[in-house]
Amino acid sequence: MSTEKKAASITVKMSSNGVARVTLNRPDIHNAFDDQFIKELTRAIEKIERNNEIRILVLDAAGKSFSAGADLNWMKRMATYSWEENYQDSLKLAGLMQALYESSKTTVAVVQGAAFGGGVGLVACCDIVLASNKALFCLSEVKLGLIPSVISPYVVKAIGERNCKRYFATAERFNVSEAQQMQLVHKIIPHEELTDFRKDFVNKLLANGPIAMYQSKQLIDHVVNKPINEALVLETAHRIADIRASNEGREGVSAFLDKRPANWKATIETEF
Repeated sequence: MSTEKKAASITVKMSSNGVARVTLNRPDIHNAFDDQFIKELTRAIEKIERNNEIRILVLDAAGKSFSAGADLNWMKRMATYSWEENYQDSLKLAGLMQALYESSKTTVAVVQGAAFGGGVGLVACCDIVLASNKALFCLSEVKLGLIPSVISPYVVKAIGERNCKRYFATAERFNVSEAQQMQLVHKIIPHEELTDFRKDFVNKLLANGPIAMYQSKQLIDHVVNKPINEALVLETAHRIADIRASNEGREGVSAFLDKRPANWKATIETEF
């Protein structure tokens, strides 16, 4: 059985087998951001991060759109803010993006519709992105005389400098195939099959060693952009020796050789 907590802007479900599903839940306004939404989503991600029973964080959205970016009423308030108020407000959005990007959990974005502005930022912060063939993307900030500043570190990492120079400047919409070519999206799924695919995909993740998944994510952060020198070679050898000698590593190899399920494999499928 799963437990559910409802909030004004998001819905959080925790399954009994290590999956947290966070759903953007403002479908009437296309899941647009405001300060309360940012606060609730940040709090949910931070709570999930502290929960050692959770292995996978799924981020999806209710309704037609994934997220339209900034809420119009929020933008109206921003227009009256002083520089300091704008700065403090922006720090909260930056904190949300950082919390999602730095999560130790395997994070999976499921994009069923349009993701604009900050919505693209959320997508770029996730480890894995599954998208409907109806998904649409846009970095629309310059149309408002603004810049995609706090999301830029994650979007540049995801799609690269050259693509950002184009789409930050033009605010063009790009479809899911273009998003996949730029490596923002990993897998395109027919819209009507997205829910079933998500469930199957998460179940495949649950079959993997939980500590190995966590350490694999740490490993990437450690080796990225590092020179391949003696220090890095020794560090990677040290890491694989550690996990080979661990209980999980020994169990995983033994299970493979014995042709049986490893003891960490979920006995039930994900519940949502």
